Amino acid sequence: MKRAAVALLALVLVACSSEPPRGGKQALPGPVPAGVSYRDATGAAAPKLTLSLVDGTRVSTEDLWRDRPLVLVFFSSWCGQCGQTQAEFTALAEKHRDAVTFLGVAGRDSEADLRRYLDEHRVNYPVARDDEGQSAGRAFALREPPLVALVAKGGALVRGWPGGTNADALSSELSNLVQRR
Repeated sequence: MKRAAVALLALVLVACSSEPPRGGKQALPGPVPAGVSYRDATGAAAPKLTLSLVDGTRVSTEDLWRDRPLVLVFFSSWCGQCGQTQAEFTALAEKHRDAVTFLGVAGRDSEADLRRYLDEHRVNYPVARDDEGQSAGRAFALREPPLVALVAKGGALVRGWPGGTNADALSSELSNLVQRR
């Protein structure tokens, strides 16, 4: 009896002390910081998507770009280039925390492989799973990951990078959109 109680207590302590799984609603941005404004952008309207984050929370891209720009990072755990550039996107997401929303969209991944990727690469922004038909990827003309798309506040598609991009190019585009006083 005593041994079972100690084991149960240890299990509770481990469960309570561990951080929540990466990529869920806790990674969504807070309010737009004071002193941040955005330049208007023109372009074709970005596709509107409703996706489920890895924790089951439903999000709409239209809601995400309503108050700030949105960077969509389409990736897969098995994509070598995705893994090589992930640290750059994680750093950019942290640099622009709350001023810009980053949303990962994972396609063709098992839940275990996706969770391993998020932990291994310390992904600090919300991540959604594309459906079996890859409808989110198809809406953005994704053939193979990676693909990065930048959507301005309000929903204008600013730029897409099939095959991915580097942090410098994305950072430059973000600097054109985000104004800090």
